[in-house]
Amino acid sequence: MLQGNILVAQGGGPTAVINQSLVGIVLEARKYASVEHVYGAMHGVTGIVNEDFLDLSQETVENLELVAQTPCSALGSTRDKPDETYCTEIFKTLKAHNIRTFFYIGGNDSSDTLRILANEARTVGYPLRCIHIPKTIDNDLTINDHTPGYPSAAKFVSNAFAGVNLDNRALKGVYVGVVMGRHAGFLTAAAALGRKFEDDGPHLIYVPERTFSMDSFIDDVQRIYNKLGRCVVAISEGIHDADGNLIVAQLAQQMETDAHGNVQLSGSGALADLLTDAIKSKTDINRVRGDTFGYLQRSFLGCVSEVDQREARDAATHGVQFANELERDGSVTIHRTSEYQIEYRLSPLEDVAGKTKVMGDQFISDCATYVTPAFLDYLRPMVGSDMMDPGRLEAPEVKKVLKNKRRLS
Repeated sequence: MLQGNILVAQGGGPTAVINQSLVGIVLEARKYASVEHVYGAMHGVTGIVNEDFLDLSQETVENLELVAQTPCSALGSTRDKPDETYCTEIFKTLKAHNIRTFFYIGGNDSSDTLRILANEARTVGYPLRCIHIPKTIDNDLTINDHTPGYPSAAKFVSNAFAGVNLDNRALKGVYVGVVMGRHAGFLTAAAALGRKFEDDGPHLIYVPERTFSMDSFIDDVQRIYNKLGRCVVAISEGIHDADGNLIVAQLAQQMETDAHGNVQLSGSGALADLLTDAIKSKTDINRVRGDTFGYLQRSFLGCVSEVDQREARDAATHGVQFANELERDGSVTIHRTSEYQIEYRLSPLEDVAGKTKVMGDQFISDCATYVTPAFLDYLRPMVGSDMMDPGRLEAPEVKKVLKNKRRLS
């Protein structure tokens, strides 16, 4: 049963719907008379140590709903990973504020942080209930069918590549778009959802689940270019060679890492530059362009899945209910029970913490350079039905009169 004060925090990379989960926790927790206050920790566990709290019990419903519709982490975030000393400082703050339940909204690193805190709480005999609320645009949390934040980011990526495809068709050449995805290619694969016509891009998709070969990449691009006179490529930032070495690591002597040991991949356009330079140097293709989507994917305004918003709120609401009814720590997980029916369960933290889900073989084409129809069927219902529907001119060509006129391009 919920008692005393509740604390909620947000960790890891922001998403377009993470505040739906924040507001879902606050509004649901305020229904219980046994809850005295609902506090929000600024910048995750960092804010707990520094005692930087907001009293969310005093927020109006109107303002909370406005925040819920706003992308990014309203409480701020952190990449800190507590060790034993860090946990000691955390428990000092929790005891001082009579906090008995901690909701942490985050990905697999954040769930691992909760696992550490839950174990330490049992060791020191502090009555703390730890509940993980899932979020990540990478869609790489185990147990979950999918993760809040991913559908909205996928919607952005698919729309962005649909627009790139139109641009590339108007001014032909090669375009390479680098998408977030350290170990899992779910977000990069979403680029395929915006295709409508047979020759639409992306024409090639590369994900971390398959080994990347620069020679094969160049051959693939040349083949598509020879056929269509253009080529659009979607590629994950986490692509690696046969030895597991990141392709982008070829460009840097030292790779920056965070407290969880994760290499920082989205801080520059280095991978896009490497790939476009390789195409220019190894082919006769003149017009080659590259972009790194970077942080644009995480909290893009005006491109949010309504399904994603609803599920982010529901996951949090269920988390509060689980904390009140079940006497155990855990991670709220999302399960698809039919064509598209969702149910929420409380899974052990150990089943999610620090683990990574990757795309299944059924989602990746045999040639390893595209996705299968099964992946699009998996993704489509969570993104929603309000995708753009681009059109093409269908007027017949006018018969040429000057048959021998020299072509200028």
